[in-house]
Amino acid sequence: MNPWFAGIPLALIITILLAGGALWLLRRRRGAGIKVMLGVNGLIMAGALALLAAAFAAAPASASGGAAGTAVSMATDGSDSSSAALIGAAIAVAGSSIGAAIAVAYTGSAALAAMSERPEIFGRAMVVVGLAEGIAIYGLIISIILIGQA
Repeated sequence: MNPWFAGIPLALIITILLAGGALWLLRRRRGAGIKVMLGVNGLIMAGALALLAAAFAAAPASASGGAAGTAVSMATDGSDSSSAALIGAAIAVAGSSIGAAIAVAYTGSAALAAMSERPEIFGRAMVVVGLAEGIAIYGLIISIILIGQA
């Protein structure tokens, strides 16, 4: 079994205990609780960066054997470019979706505020909200193009 998988429950228990202690300190002494919460966040960030570094440094798995080893090596040819395209597609979709969510939040609240004063501008307000939602569609189109070229 992978040692990373064995360490996950232990890391979760330690994180829950540290967060609970930090919340208790926040109620008792605010300054000390904030310092502990920042420490817990730093530990979680360090663990995530260590996991990311281990994932990037890991070698691809290989099968031992004659025909199976050849089949695996033939199947992995060119996988670096396709994995980069998939990561790029994921970043395009995630970034555009987050941007669209922020844009819809601001334009939607402004549109509701404007419609509460003048209900006849409903159509124009929804057009602006729809344009903000179009940002996510652009990211989806870019991801389809990237996956198609992989």
